[in-house]
Amino acid sequence: MTSTILVADDDRGIRTVLTQALGRAGYEVRTTGNASTLWRWVSDGEGDLVITDVVMPDENGLDLLPRIKKIRPEMRIIVMSAQNTLLTAVKAAQRGAFEYLPKPFDIRELVNVVQRALTTPRSPAADEAVEEADDNLPLIGRSAAMQEIYRTLARLMGTDLTVMITGESGTGKELVARALHDYGKRRNGPFVAINMAAIPRELIESELFGHEKGAFTGATQRAAGRFEQAEGGTLFLDEIGDMPPEAQTRLLRVLQEGEYTTVGGRTPIRANVRIVAATHRDLTQLIRQGLFREDLFYRLNVVPIRLPPLRERTEDIPELVRHFLSQAASEGLPAKTMDSLAMDRMRRHRWPGNVRELENLVRRLAALYSQEVIGIEVVEAELSGGASPADSGAVPENEGLSATVERHLRDYFAAHADGLPAAGVYDRVLREIERPLITLTLEATRGNQIKAAQVLGLNRNTLRKKIKDLDIQVVRGLK
Repeated sequence: MTSTILVADDDRGIRTVLTQALGRAGYEVRTTGNASTLWRWVSDGEGDLVITDVVMPDENGLDLLPRIKKIRPEMRIIVMSAQNTLLTAVKAAQRGAFEYLPKPFDIRELVNVVQRALTTPRSPAADEAVEEADDNLPLIGRSAAMQEIYRTLARLMGTDLTVMITGESGTGKELVARALHDYGKRRNGPFVAINMAAIPRELIESELFGHEKGAFTGATQRAAGRFEQAEGGTLFLDEIGDMPPEAQTRLLRVLQEGEYTTVGGRTPIRANVRIVAATHRDLTQLIRQGLFREDLFYRLNVVPIRLPPLRERTEDIPELVRHFLSQAASEGLPAKTMDSLAMDRMRRHRWPGNVRELENLVRRLAALYSQEVIGIEVVEAELSGGASPADSGAVPENEGLSATVERHLRDYFAAHADGLPAAGVYDRVLREIERPLITLTLEATRGNQIKAAQVLGLNRNTLRKKIKDLDIQVVRGLK
């Protein structure tokens, strides 16, 4: 029996293309340019599958999904949209869509999705109601690479699958981990993050699994580990490639057996957490070098997500810049825009620090420059590490300080074959530059701690604590 596909899209050209493609695939197709006709067809029991646009003249297609699922729970729905954001993908999945396809899409892919939708058995979990997402999802970008990430995240919302996020430093791996948690099954539980590269290797097992009183010198009382803290929620294991071998073995047992013991403990504890891991390192190379367990890799790499570096999605830069400028304005910094020449220069930059580098630069532009419209001269000066215009309100020769130090650090790290050096070396480098960096930044901002914190990418309270701990003298009378 021939299946009937109901298509709703206000673009006549898309309706024609879908009618021809689905007709050649052996389906009967009915098309409309509005949501009301689609709703009438579905209410009358017509059709076996729905393909709907989001924006239509009479109603948002996403708002139609719950009503369709209520009267036709067996009906599969494919959502297509030019509003290519994570929010669209997540809301489509939350409201019962079988698949979300961003426009423009490959017509062969759509036909394959239709075939899967009509032949894949339903799971009971597909009918469960889920909490609606708000409008403040953290990932930004409409590039093809980001669209695929949005689709993957939307598919994972209703699962507890272990996820491995890979990507260069600064690409937003923790943002992806938080999105998986905040819009997944465990959203009401805790989100606990631990950075393997930031913890001395002799303390990692205690940090992860906790310890009993007397387990080692200095253990004066029982301490909960991150697994216990994350009970019922998500545990984010950042920089998993820096985990020492002995901790890898214990983590593997947790993933295999679903339980662990504290350091010094004997009673197994059931682990009710979702594991999301991330790394900027090549784990397959570490496996070949004998530095990472192959069996642990396969346990963690159930669903791999690769975050592209910013240089591979430069079309997202204007949207990211506008977002960070808006965010800075909402935090009390002057409202700014960027002209087209400056934006083009931003797109041509290589961004070795990725989105984190871009965000820090935009905040610096918002904080230190008086122009309402940021021009190419300002951007060129910052990207080249040079001085800024005299009307910026800061000492000109020091305004490129943060970018210059950042570049020197990247050059230092690039000299190491494995990317970032070991945590101890990294910490030593930071200690050696921290006091002079803060001192010079305060001089550049004439003692204004608010601006200095923004230039350095620090919380103001954190900067105050560092000033006190490092005994840095601030010019009297300035904040």
